[in-house]
Amino acid sequence: HRLMAAELRAVGVDGNCAPVIDVAGPDTHPFLQRRIWSADPQRVVELAVAAAEALLAGGVLPVIKHLPGHGAGNADSHHDLPRVTLPLEALEARDFVPVRAMAGLPLGMSAHVVYEALDPVLPATISAPVIRYLREELAFDGLLMTDDIGMNALGGSMEERTARARAAGCDVVLHCSGILMEMQAVAGAAGTLEGAARTRAGAALAARRTPVAIDIAALEAEFEAFGDAVEGQA
Repeated sequence: HRLMAAELRAVGVDGNCAPVIDVAGPDTHPFLQRRIWSADPQRVVELAVAAAEALLAGGVLPVIKHLPGHGAGNADSHHDLPRVTLPLEALEARDFVPVRAMAGLPLGMSAHVVYEALDPVLPATISAPVIRYLREELAFDGLLMTDDIGMNALGGSMEERTARARAAGCDVVLHCSGILMEMQAVAGAAGTLEGAARTRAGAALAARRTPVAIDIAALEAEFEAFGDAVEGQA
């Protein structure tokens, strides 16, 4: 992640939608399984904190995702709407652990996932009860962006999705297709950044650091050696 930060800064980028802080579980969909570090929430915290600190040290703001936890989801939200049927106690004991541990970071991304224990109908991105729980109980006070608003887990037009996400409590809307008409629709429905959202945005920008100088070649060699070691254990 320190190398990632150096590469991003080299092309003028100072934000990265990482790290993934989801926890693997028996229902985790394969699309996400390969992006999750562990089924142990404490191990996820350990690695995610290291990744976030590396990005920050390189002058890049990390975006923790997917809040409040995608690991228990049973579908690929790019195509379908995942549902989590676990009781709140089970979520608190596993999926929400990394969220609590990393709640002080300035940026986070919502999950297009239904958490039936909090809202039996709406996915987190457009659910006021879930976002309220994220803010009040899990203590995340950073700028909350949606996952890609164009994913098929959400229904309705781009305008409808965007308006519902903003009304539920998301601060900004992420749109990834690059289709100009969709971009215009999302921008029009999102409105202006104001109030608490604007304050959180300012706090996020203020969290940016001047990159610390590093030996790129040495880090690349360390990374390659690590990869070789992992392959040798496989």
